[in-house]
Amino acid sequence: MPIPLVNSIASWFLKKRFHQIELFLKYPNEVQNELLQDLLITAKDTEIGKRFDFASITNYQTFAERVPVTTYEEYQANIERARMGENNIFWPSPIKWFAKSSGTTNAKSKFIPVSNESLEECHYAASKDLLCMYLNNNENSQLFTGKSLRLGGSKELYKENGTVFGDLSAILIDNMPFWAEFSSTPSSKVSLMNDWEYKMQAIVNETINENVTSLAGVPSWMLVLLNNVLETTNKQSIFDIWPNLEVYFHGGVSFLPYVDQYKAILPRKDFRYYEIYNASEGFFAIQDQNNSSELLLMLDYGIFYEFIPMDAYGTPEQRIIPLAEVEINKNYAVVITTNAGLWRYMIGDTIRFTCLRPYRIKVSGRTKHHINVFGEELIIENAEDALKKVCRETKAQIVDYTAAPIFMSGKEKGAHEWLIEFKTPPQDINYFNELLDNTLKSLNSDYEAKRYNNITLNSPKINIARQQLFYDWLKQQDKLGGQHKVPRLSNTRHYMDALLKLNLQL
Repeated sequence: MPIPLVNSIASWFLKKRFHQIELFLKYPNEVQNELLQDLLITAKDTEIGKRFDFASITNYQTFAERVPVTTYEEYQANIERARMGENNIFWPSPIKWFAKSSGTTNAKSKFIPVSNESLEECHYAASKDLLCMYLNNNENSQLFTGKSLRLGGSKELYKENGTVFGDLSAILIDNMPFWAEFSSTPSSKVSLMNDWEYKMQAIVNETINENVTSLAGVPSWMLVLLNNVLETTNKQSIFDIWPNLEVYFHGGVSFLPYVDQYKAILPRKDFRYYEIYNASEGFFAIQDQNNSSELLLMLDYGIFYEFIPMDAYGTPEQRIIPLAEVEINKNYAVVITTNAGLWRYMIGDTIRFTCLRPYRIKVSGRTKHHINVFGEELIIENAEDALKKVCRETKAQIVDYTAAPIFMSGKEKGAHEWLIEFKTPPQDINYFNELLDNTLKSLNSDYEAKRYNNITLNSPKINIARQQLFYDWLKQQDKLGGQHKVPRLSNTRHYMDALLKLNLQL
């Protein structure tokens, strides 16, 4: 079959999905409430379903009153039982797959259940929808005339007690339909290699002669790969290797610190960037417009959403609300109930709504990844926005960073300490520091109040990290690969002190 015909058929098939998307755009709360009832009915005979009498729950209010909100630590015992081969604990169909995630808050591995339903109705459905939305917005796309370069995690799949665990990306690659292998590169064999550094060069060798039309992966690691491609081929632009490349689908970490570096090696104004919001627990939101940083919350993937306003998070006044009660520009922790058996589960992410018709969001950070030692409420979104503005002003480029508090000691006031690895350092680090401080003040009134006349916080302290510090640290932690991230902000000095110590080692 001629390639243009394949492109046309695929585009037509994917666009048909818009009739279903239009349903939850018009009736979002009705779709969510119906989905909750379906989940409850499906799981009514499970161990958890019987414990909370799912069969008698007929509305959200009863569900919220009866079923407690949980964290991974509270869910872990049930997950471990499922990993040992027990069935029907929190979901009726057997759970064979577990997405292994160390997270970024501690080194302990998490094993997130992945059901057949969540694979098909959530993760794979989202991949199709992503293409559907992109093609709908770009009718002249030639996406299917070439291949998608996917960059996943570096872990193998390990079998244990009849169940299987590994990086989510490895699980998805191992289970993806046969036709997807023909439209993707590198091969599954290379994608599932365990040695990240060896795998990186293998990906370069296997892909440089392919007709790559799209990229998919975490921005920090994809940038490493693309720079390796340029170094191997001795080219200045990625388009010299892949002239038909038209879009980069990215997620996992904020794109803001890397955007200028991408534009330098992808120097076409019509090149597209599309953001996604997914995790081991599910696929949540997709950019549905060209040139937009807003993400459409997907409401029919078998995930029921609730939210905790962050202004009362962790306090006696904390409350949990359904989608119908959210407000624009408020920061919320996300709580999910899923078709993999996670019931009122806190995923640790924070988002804010930018639009309510339809529900569009931006990811603002992590519940545990902020600095609020002095009442300054500095979140990742503030840090990313400030760094982007300061880098453009000073013509600096950042590879990675982390920040932590300097605690008060005696009469000495507190401060924030930053450790930044630059690809292109600023000419004047003191000016960079001053500009960062002032920009954070303009973005965050709580930070500004604590910095006023140094009343609580002294000016920030910036340390310049040696080259490859964060890469070396991740390697030391056995966290090289597409799904691992450097902790950006922390309320403790755990990461900062370890990184500063490693920074002194050459």
